[in-house]
Amino acid sequence: MRVNDFILTTFISVRDQPLRSFLTSLGIAVGIGAVVLLTSLGEGLHRFVLAEFTQFGTNLIAINPGKKSTLGVSGAVISNVRPLSLDDAQALAAIPGVLKTQPVIQGNASVKVGERQRRTTVFGVGPAVPEVWQIRVAAGHFLPEDESRNARAYAVLGSRLRAELFKNEPFLGERLRVGGESYRVVGGMASKGQMLGFDLDDAVYLPIAKVMAMFNRESLMEIDLLYGNDHSADSIAQAAKKMLIKRHGSEDFTITTQEQMLESLGSVLNILTIAVGALGGISLLVGGVGIFTIMTIAVNERRSEIGLLCALGATRRQVRLLFLGEAVSLALIGGLAGLILGVGGAWGLTLAVPALPIHTSWGFVGAAELIAAVVGLGAGVLPASHAASLPPVDALRAE
Repeated sequence: MRVNDFILTTFISVRDQPLRSFLTSLGIAVGIGAVVLLTSLGEGLHRFVLAEFTQFGTNLIAINPGKKSTLGVSGAVISNVRPLSLDDAQALAAIPGVLKTQPVIQGNASVKVGERQRRTTVFGVGPAVPEVWQIRVAAGHFLPEDESRNARAYAVLGSRLRAELFKNEPFLGERLRVGGESYRVVGGMASKGQMLGFDLDDAVYLPIAKVMAMFNRESLMEIDLLYGNDHSADSIAQAAKKMLIKRHGSEDFTITTQEQMLESLGSVLNILTIAVGALGGISLLVGGVGIFTIMTIAVNERRSEIGLLCALGATRRQVRLLFLGEAVSLALIGGLAGLILGVGGAWGLTLAVPALPIHTSWGFVGAAELIAAVVGLGAGVLPASHAASLPPVDALRAE
């Protein structure tokens, strides 16, 4: 049998039973659509999480007060015996390979300019924020290199807070009150966005010692270390650990590298991927059972056709290939329909919920189509083998 005859025969078999072909392909379409849509959500979430944790660069190590069994988080409850101090931050800066240290404390306070007043996030920081957190200064300059405990009462505004307090008016050199104390505005930051729920644009950046006094805090909430590319995160973390144990007398702190944080998140994302695969696998299994059922029925209905083909000289191998080709064709049609459903659904969700992270990976799409063909092939093997094994004379006698 020539290739074009094989293709034509398969096409006619699918075309002449439109309802059967539609119902058979529907199961595969639902399965592939589910796989494409769910993997688009999973991939979008994966990219979103990576972007969230790498927007400050990849050479960062966070040190938090208190020894915890889980990863330290900025803003954690301070429960250690000896707090993290500004002297600790200064000592950590002397570690070979550490480029900058950034002590951090955070709170919420009222900010007032003239008659305009609102509550916002207050970050107590040092002058290294633009380098460590990779935030660009849009106007003026950041906090100067003052001695931390005697820093001048200067303030730097996030882009959103600046827009709401000053509108389009000049703001550099103006005075504002934060927590009842007066500060002079020396700079404004470019837009940075959110980091795990913290809006870095809706914030005011003040000298850290003044914020510690404002909130009556003795301990820093976090010390961020920026290290050079020629050093590894593990070596810097070990050096920081030894130094702080020497200063504190015990390991009453938590050191977290970005690799550890991403590894922890990666395990969560892997579970999500397994769940997505399981859901899509169930749908594809149902579609495969549908193809197997329909092809088995087709063999019994087309016994006379099989006998005629054998009488005309078709070999058992050719009969087997005809039925396998029909099963694979139905699976591919369903796969194509599922691809349209999945990509269209992802596109529709993006329009309906722009904030939802969705990214369709064409690698997953190609894999889904390949899986559809494999499912069709696997589901058609037994019916095709049964059709090829029918005795030609008995098949011709069938009604």
